[in-house]
Amino acid sequence: MPGDPRPIGVFDSGMGGLTVLRALAARLPGERFVYLGDTARLPYGTKSAETVQAYALQATRLLLDHGVKMLVIACNTASAVALYVLEEAWEKVPVIGVIEPGARAGVATTRNGRIAVIATEGTVKGGAYVRAIKRFKPDTEVVQLPCQVFVALAEEGWINSPATLAASAHYLGPLFQGPAQPDTLVLGCTHFPVLADAIRRTVGSDVALVDSALTTAEAVAEALAAKGLASAPGSEDAGTVRFFATDSPERFARVGAIFLNRAIDPATVELVDLWTF
Repeated sequence: MPGDPRPIGVFDSGMGGLTVLRALAARLPGERFVYLGDTARLPYGTKSAETVQAYALQATRLLLDHGVKMLVIACNTASAVALYVLEEAWEKVPVIGVIEPGARAGVATTRNGRIAVIATEGTVKGGAYVRAIKRFKPDTEVVQLPCQVFVALAEEGWINSPATLAASAHYLGPLFQGPAQPDTLVLGCTHFPVLADAIRRTVGSDVALVDSALTTAEAVAEALAAKGLASAPGSEDAGTVRFFATDSPERFARVGAIFLNRAIDPATVELVDLWTF
């Protein structure tokens, strides 16, 4: 089979979506990627649904201009409020969000039927995780917590700082006490996996942490196979990534390396103005 050599487009409000890109690259080493971080307008989690939808449409237009065959919304807030908008705008381009894969994994993981979801204010307010989890298992008890400060801590690279540990204890300490506590915690923001060590120190070793990046990568792999869009084995450009940012390529490269878990050359990050799309 010749395969489909076009790249996969991935976008996020900033660097958090690089955790999804890292999982995609590991799961799909034969694919090429185009990543856009809308760093000039982050965070999305405190903005209105209408604003995030407009930003998502602009980001998608840029990615489509670069010939992507599939779109991955590596942002929980955008997945919650803009997935259907993008699906309606571009019916022929498969669109994968991070919420449904994360919800499915949470339901598969829980043993006591109690799941906690930590996310941005926008994701929590929209209730998309609750709806998705209830679709898979209606009797699941779901608790949501907005943890907006985690986004800023992750963006600063403060992985295990005293401030991060204090924020984790403040947000999660009261919930993960007593016999009725959730046994599964869904990291409902792509920034949060880099804070997993600090979160683990608060919730303890018995609570399962669900990283939607890993489950999203599996969902993308399944969609590529089902739609016949996978690249042919041995592609010359396999594993390459083209980076775009809307502000400060140098900072994107510096902080993004924490999320991607490898160095990013600032010279390879292209500055783009989404207002033109």
